Amino acid sequence: MNPADPKHLAPVLEALLLASGKPLSLERLAELFEEHERPTPAQLKKALALLDKRCAESAMQLREVASGYRLQVRAEYANWVGRLWEERPQRYSRALLETLALIAYRQPITRGEIEDVRGVAVNSQIIKTLLEREWVRVVGHRDVPGRPAMFATTRAFLDHFNLKNLDELPPLAVLRDLVGEPAVQDEDEVPAALQALADASLDEEAPQPAAAPVEETSFRSLLVELDQMEQGLKTDFDDLRDSLEEQPDPV
Repeated sequence: MNPADPKHLAPVLEALLLASGKPLSLERLAELFEEHERPTPAQLKKALALLDKRCAESAMQLREVASGYRLQVRAEYANWVGRLWEERPQRYSRALLETLALIAYRQPITRGEIEDVRGVAVNSQIIKTLLEREWVRVVGHRDVPGRPAMFATTRAFLDHFNLKNLDELPPLAVLRDLVGEPAVQDEDEVPAALQALADASLDEEAPQPAAAPVEETSFRSLLVELDQMEQGLKTDFDDLRDSLEEQPDPV
């Protein structure tokens, strides 16, 4: 194989990405070659560009996400591909989507701050599910009484939603347009446009304990409030490193 020739390298990369089952970075792809034939990053990118062009007329697409490159079925074929599995995926609850949206757009954010915006208590099962799913992580503790944990999103979150970085999150104005004007619907029903973004199941959240009735913020109102608070908080994921190890345990 001549690594300098994209025509030779592209099918090799295609085989690696098909077999991996997860995104592969340029560094990881290079490691899979013997040293004497190892392609350079520039050669890999040329071959990936050729592979992307070859996929243009197929049901498969090359996608770059936070963790690297992967080959995946195009979204328009999801209805047919979904029939391969008998078990239907569980739907996301409105409460979980609202919590995830707040973390994504206002990170780092504490549970108490999420509750202040939503107007209701956050079910512990929601936070547990997001942590187990590895869509959110604890990045530190707020320097206030009780030292509450601060949550932020992860690379796994970006990978799942086909995002390369946080800058690719849709503007909140776009989300408001997707949600549209509020309509009479079941309070647990998730807007169809947002549900379409989800392609994997989550555990059902546990029932909320009985509490005094509180008026809950509508999802559209939540987006409006988020839009007003939006700041340039979108960062990379190099902020963790050893910071968590240096953080003292909360009292």
